[in-house]
Amino acid sequence: MRLNEHQALTTTQILLVPYSTHHVPTYHAWMEDEALRAATASDRLTLEEEYAMQRSWRTDRDKLTFILCLPAAECASKAVVEGRRDEVERMVGDVNLFLYEVDDDDDDDDDDDEGTRLSNGASAQRSLIGELELMIARPEHRRQGYGRAALLTFMEYILLNWERIAAEYTASEGGGARSPLAYLRVRINETNASSIRLFTSVGFQQTTEKANYFGELELR
Repeated sequence: MRLNEHQALTTTQILLVPYSTHHVPTYHAWMEDEALRAATASDRLTLEEEYAMQRSWRTDRDKLTFILCLPAAECASKAVVEGRRDEVERMVGDVNLFLYEVDDDDDDDDDDDEGTRLSNGASAQRSLIGELELMIARPEHRRQGYGRAALLTFMEYILLNWERIAAEYTASEGGGARSPLAYLRVRINETNASSIRLFTSVGFQQTTEKANYFGELELR
């Protein structure tokens, strides 16, 4: 999405910045790690493919990303300039949002979905599901509170900017009614106890007791 291409989210604990070209070599180096690719269900890409992926994060209407950086001491009170205070040495991970339209399987608990109909009976934009992904790439930065700080900051950003997120999503479909947010979800491998604890600590709950075919649990 282009929504955040000139936005950074600063806190005393974490800095969220747009995924820019100067971040790509470091991100590509992270994803050369087979264990990290397995944990994030990611494919191995060439450096050229990673640059193309970075461009797609800026232009695709159904996904939004921030790179996570360690904040400078003065970062929470000063503007963040690209290439300054978001240097590659400060990078620790990323956080992502993927948008999906609600279908019948997703919406079993709500047979009267007002988000899919207009009052005159015409079809409106479907409600959207926001799927979250969070990665702390460097082992030395895990269990330091950075993931929780990033998750809370990102979710607040999504909720405060939902109308703009939905507007960009629906723009390519000719505008129309804005799609409401049905819920946020995350899918985590059932063996990833630390991630499950992180998301449950901020209010997410498992929707089923058993993992799906891919060994993933869904939390909302």
